[in-house]
Amino acid sequence: MPGKTIIEKILSRASGKDVHVNDRVWVEVDLAVVRDFGGPNVVLEFDKFTNKGKVKDPDKIAMTFDYQAPAKDLKVAQNQALCREFARRQGVKNLFDVNWGIGQHVLLEQGMIEPGSVVVGTDSHMNLLGAVGSFSTGVGTTDIVATWYSGKLWFRVPQTIKVILKGKYKEPTSAKDLTLKFVKEIGMDKPNYKSLEFVGEPVDKLSLAGRLTLGSMITEINGKICFIEPSGETLNFLKERVENKFEIVKSDKDAKYSEEVEIDVDNLVPQIACPHSPDNVVPVEEVEGRPFNEGFIGSCTNGRFEDFEAAAKILKKAGKIHPEVRLIIVPATREVAKQMLKSGLFEIFMNVGGMVSNPGCSLCTAGHHGVLGKGDVLLSTSNRNFIGKLGKGAEVYLCSPATVAASAVNGKITDPRRYL
Repeated sequence: MPGKTIIEKILSRASGKDVHVNDRVWVEVDLAVVRDFGGPNVVLEFDKFTNKGKVKDPDKIAMTFDYQAPAKDLKVAQNQALCREFARRQGVKNLFDVNWGIGQHVLLEQGMIEPGSVVVGTDSHMNLLGAVGSFSTGVGTTDIVATWYSGKLWFRVPQTIKVILKGKYKEPTSAKDLTLKFVKEIGMDKPNYKSLEFVGEPVDKLSLAGRLTLGSMITEINGKICFIEPSGETLNFLKERVENKFEIVKSDKDAKYSEEVEIDVDNLVPQIACPHSPDNVVPVEEVEGRPFNEGFIGSCTNGRFEDFEAAAKILKKAGKIHPEVRLIIVPATREVAKQMLKSGLFEIFMNVGGMVSNPGCSLCTAGHHGVLGKGDVLLSTSNRNFIGKLGKGAEVYLCSPATVAASAVNGKITDPRRYL
């Protein structure tokens, strides 16, 4: 038999048996997560299914309020209250309320995500945690109910694509540009229900924030999970926060992949995904000069401190943003917000005319403040730009924090290399 890929090893451990591609196996789940969107339905279905019975292990459950935080209307407030009451009744200690920020990032900061772990959640972007070697994935309401009740869930073992990145690039080109280049090259069909393993010098050099950026767009290409072997800054981050001893799961040298894909990012220039698909990617310089009226820096894709630092560097130099541009800044977590406050980034953003909001998901869907009206155009650091995602009759471009910042200064799409 050939060696195993990372996903085969993780699911073998979690199931207690030797598993291979396409096997269907029941596995022990290390953490089952719900958020304020989707979570209330899970609570109601669990109570109905069990007649308000007990969960199997409350310590393996987490609740995160990041979708509409704080509550924007009565319905949202009641849904959040429902989750809080369930947590008290079941003894769920891991409830991260509206002041914490984006769930996956909070769980990571709290040391609850380990390499090799199995994590499920109601957020389709749970799989961004593959950036630290965890098999984390979004699932439906019934799947979470089953996991809370039994502690287990079944999976079909995915095939794996090995993605080899080559080359070097320099600022202001960033992990977001690398990610958009990757999305364009691989397309949105090939990775369907597959695991991806990223290797190569450009991957090794990515910071934790950069790895999360890459991991956060796997959902957009229909991938199941991606894995990046923890190293350097990322490994140190995990060692400082995870209390348990953990082992990094590595694929065997003779592991069998469905295919290997090489992508050259040598001398990569800033990239942008044009409406209305994340893979409609071109260099920023090809669409320079197009007008827009709103910018967003944040989300699970680009809401870390270094993302805001890159944008602030450009905005501080410019001194102000264009008067016809609304610039919305949203930290991923409270921890990131504190870093920004301490370092003076909040002051920079507010001095140039930006709006700084509380930590959370913010402009990923139409359920948030800052949604778009007909004819509005948004430059966003998020991961989706599908038609109608943030407002009927609006358009969304996806790009890096540096590109959003440079464009906000000029009031039109601008290559950030102009601000070197």
